[in-house]
Amino acid sequence: MILALISLLTACSTVPFSGRSRLNIVPDDMMLSMSFTNYTDFLKENPPLSANDPATIQIRRIGNKISNAISSYMKANNQEDLIKNFAWEFNVVKSNEVNAWCMPGGKVVFYTGILPITKDDNGIAVVMGHEIAHAIAKHGNERMSQQLLISMGGMALATALEKKPEETKNLFLTAFGVGSTLGTLAYSRNHEYEADRMGMIFMAMAGYNPNSAVEFWQRMSANGGSRVPEFLSTHPSDQNRINELKKLIPEAMKYYKPS
Repeated sequence: MILALISLLTACSTVPFSGRSRLNIVPDDMMLSMSFTNYTDFLKENPPLSANDPATIQIRRIGNKISNAISSYMKANNQEDLIKNFAWEFNVVKSNEVNAWCMPGGKVVFYTGILPITKDDNGIAVVMGHEIAHAIAKHGNERMSQQLLISMGGMALATALEKKPEETKNLFLTAFGVGSTLGTLAYSRNHEYEADRMGMIFMAMAGYNPNSAVEFWQRMSANGGSRVPEFLSTHPSDQNRINELKKLIPEAMKYYKPS
């Protein structure tokens, strides 16, 4: 019991910008390996739009701009380890789902269903920054660590992959919101607020106006958004999220470099 407690304590790390302690019992190299494999499998089952498609060109242009800004910031602040093994990739799949996600290592997918709501470059940057923030903050790793403890009795990832491969794969996909609509229970309320904050900072670094985050979530709300009362869900209600975003704008604007 004592050894298990020591193991859990030593598995804690800190989320950038927020400073919150997080649990991570899953080795990063294993998470990256699972990410790259599952990303490839997903694209085989869901062929992305061609590289010449206007939506792909737009998503990749904005994704590259944000990832380059993040890399420059991390290098300047001696935090390169946070993204040293990232292999950025940006794709668009045709689907009516209002969804986007980023797996560990910078593997991003946008669904065409979200594009009418993102509306323009700034709107895409809001979602892009938010999803990349989940990956950099290792929210999926944290959620998967929690689920390994809860649903698999603290089983090591390697053991889980060997003994329960299908359940482990589903656990991974659920942890990263793959196949679920944007803003479902894939992440906790704290994770969502952290990703909002970091995402606004990331988009600002790349020259996109952080005020667009408020406008995007207002459009999401008008489109249907989250209708579940907040006390029944870990996901922030639309209005509470918008209120928090407004509070974050002054901080994000300090990083804003209009291009």
